[in-house]
Amino acid sequence: MKVKTKSNKVNKAWLNDHINDTYVKLAKLEGYRARAAYKLKEIDETFNLIKPGQLVVDLGSTPGAWSQYVRRKMSPKTATTGGAAAGELNGSIIALDILPMEPVEGVVFLQGDFREVEVLQQLTDEMKGRLADIVVSDMAPNLSGISSADAARIENLVELAIEFAQNHMKPQGALVVKVFHGGAYDQLVKRFKETFLVVKPLKPKASRDKSSETFLVGVGLKAG
Repeated sequence: MKVKTKSNKVNKAWLNDHINDTYVKLAKLEGYRARAAYKLKEIDETFNLIKPGQLVVDLGSTPGAWSQYVRRKMSPKTATTGGAAAGELNGSIIALDILPMEPVEGVVFLQGDFREVEVLQQLTDEMKGRLADIVVSDMAPNLSGISSADAARIENLVELAIEFAQNHMKPQGALVVKVFHGGAYDQLVKRFKETFLVVKPLKPKASRDKSSETFLVGVGLKAG
């Protein structure tokens, strides 16, 4: 006799929502590896960030949907269906994640932990002395459910992304990071406002309603 547990019900509900999700269907149709591509698409179209010829750094890149989106933006002649990694690449994309990522044509991928000095050095070496035009970060820690600990982990990752942008991004560049409403949110908005000339929060339509995630966009580094 099988006993239905709460977790089984939750898993089935999630699976049902996932299968019937408009963005999941759209991702399959348009050749993206994840629905997350549409989060970056809305952010990009709202703020007009990504253009051919740029150097874009994609932090927390796995499974690669954001890199695919950037890759498509840098290949204007690429077909809109059948995969997002085709056509001549006009620009540079460097992706990094602690997890492995299937190759995306033309994208340089580094596997490692962004919090480690050696990995950060590998990333900066790959930039070959250039400064990034755009830094996008979908990085998120493994959440424990303990709000104070989770807030500290989220804050740490965002702080590292801000420091990276300050040191390795053009003064007029833009940083996009994922944050979560909760303990660290107000502090991170404050930190962004101290760092960037323009700061805008955005919760894309592709973010699930139940999710507390939102994205902070900082444009133009303040001097000093």
